Amino acid sequence: MGEAAVAAARAVNYVGAGTVEFIVGPAGDFHFMEMNTRLQVEHPVTELTHGVDLVEWQLRVADGEPLPLTQEQVVSHGHAIEVRLYAEDPEQNFLPGSGKLQTLRLPAPSRHVRIDGGVAQGDTVTIFYDPMIAKLIVWDTDRPQALERLREALAGCEIEGPKSNIAFLERLARHPAVVEARIDTGYLDRHLDEFVSGHSEPDARTLFAAATATLLRDEAHAAADPADPHSPWASADAWRVGHAGKRVVAFTRGESRFEIEAHGHAGDYRLRHGDSACEVRGARLDDTALSARFDDEAERFDLRADAHRVLLHDADGRRWRLDRAAAYAWASQDAAGGNQVIAPMPGRIVLVKATPGDSVEEGQELLVMEAMKMELALKAPRAGTIESVSAAQGDFVEADAVLVKFTA
Repeated sequence: MGEAAVAAARAVNYVGAGTVEFIVGPAGDFHFMEMNTRLQVEHPVTELTHGVDLVEWQLRVADGEPLPLTQEQVVSHGHAIEVRLYAEDPEQNFLPGSGKLQTLRLPAPSRHVRIDGGVAQGDTVTIFYDPMIAKLIVWDTDRPQALERLREALAGCEIEGPKSNIAFLERLARHPAVVEARIDTGYLDRHLDEFVSGHSEPDARTLFAAATATLLRDEAHAAADPADPHSPWASADAWRVGHAGKRVVAFTRGESRFEIEAHGHAGDYRLRHGDSACEVRGARLDDTALSARFDDEAERFDLRADAHRVLLHDADGRRWRLDRAAAYAWASQDAAGGNQVIAPMPGRIVLVKATPGDSVEEGQELLVMEAMKMELALKAPRAGTIESVSAAQGDFVEADAVLVKFTA
């Protein structure tokens, strides 16, 4: 493949740094696709496997210097994999996102991990550019080891603010088709449901781990807050005269709500969720992990818990975010019963196809907005009559702005 790339450059008397792309067939055959007179976004893979700095080479060649190595001197070693961390929502057809990066944690660079990024925690991902947050590149001696490095590195990533594709990349890195190198350029299109969680829900053990972490955190904060550490108000064990103390820990995930009943304190609990029950013993929580015995089985979860949410990886490496909710009754939000169309993200309205009084069918295109270099068609959620249209062509709208209302 390297010889073919050199031959292609010589055939056109090419001078400068460039990238020749090939596509590999199932039998190992490869075919020319295109040549770009620039570095590709994937160039760190070449740099890590060949020990070269292609950016430096590009600048030196542009300054009239020859390439520092011949093709015969270029030696490949090991295997590298690159993924791109994006502000996008894989559950919504990879809809680009925007907003302030409230939390941005990435693994520390090392001999095996490289991070190429241009934003930091507190920065804003805008609608005016590609929503890539960073490139994560890993290297090791062979592909299986590189995949394991990738899984470890992704587990150390955390993005709060705009939605991201981290969980999607984690599922990708663990999927048998990827691990066994059976994936092709059309696999995701054919099997996307295998990589997006959709409406999947956490199992009871995951909920019990999240509840345990929440209980430990709340107890620690309750004990630390009062001036008098011996005050009964410093206890968060739900003790009551004549009754076994019970607490309810509630989480939401999308439109789903989960309640866990808890008895006990200080790391020893009896938990119940629906028909599932669990005895927890010796639970300990630090900044990044929970360890405990669940029904006498020792387990450790990579986990972060605060006053608002729990982020954790389950036993299969799947990432879950569970938002904390009040322990009283809760009802699903209904998006106004389908009586409105809202902007899914900030953007500019480029086309308005609906007017008040129009009768429309479900799925009919009403407006088109432009954001993140994409055009998004906004469609009618149901059949009905339009009451009002609050956006005009050329308007800039914020996320969640109501654009169209239907008569009730």
